Amino acid sequence: MSIDPNLPFGAGARAMIIDDHPLFCDALRLTLRAVTGIEEISAFERLDPALAAVQAGPVPNVIVLDLNLPDVTGLDGLIRLHRSVPQVPLVVVSSMADHRIICAAIRAGAAGFVPKHSQRDTFRTAFQTVAAGQTYLPDDIDMTEGADVPVTDREDALARLGQLTRQQGTILQLICEGKLNKQIAYDLSIAETTVKAHVTAIMRKLGVQSRTQAVLIAQEASYSSLLQKAP
Repeated sequence: MSIDPNLPFGAGARAMIIDDHPLFCDALRLTLRAVTGIEEISAFERLDPALAAVQAGPVPNVIVLDLNLPDVTGLDGLIRLHRSVPQVPLVVVSSMADHRIICAAIRAGAAGFVPKHSQRDTFRTAFQTVAAGQTYLPDDIDMTEGADVPVTDREDALARLGQLTRQQGTILQLICEGKLNKQIAYDLSIAETTVKAHVTAIMRKLGVQSRTQAVLIAQEASYSSLLQKAP
């Protein structure tokens, strides 16, 4: 099966790989070129320099991320990356392919999840799916079955928090500091009604009924620390 070199991300597209295993990284670079036609592929072994490169630009068209890196473990890196460039599809390629981990990664903002042991055709399908604006999951994964079972309480909290926009994350942090809607509106120079709308959206995304429950989820995930690390 041949693939148009301009597909699925188009001519001049860029990709970024974040993985600390050199041999796999080299193999993944070759696979990406073969299945997407992307020639310009940068690679990083750690999250922090990758985040710095994303901020400096140019922004890649797709990012491939391993969950276990020397400077981050689990969903923390995915959350930080998604908050930094929410417009860029993130494809997790990991050996941790447990059903709960896959579901948590998708809920935390990943556009797709490909187990590291997958064949080239699987990678081709995954990137074509993501490029089309859809979410890619392995064939045997059903988000409606057991997706609500967390890997750990913290991973579950991170997955929920990953659904928040940057503004909602800032408002949640101010709520954690004990500030009322009126104070938050003043701090952010927005209308109090806008704050109320954001608070409602935050509670809906976190699946809670009160501000106190939202704060508890943020505390479970050490959300304050996560925000401070974000660029």
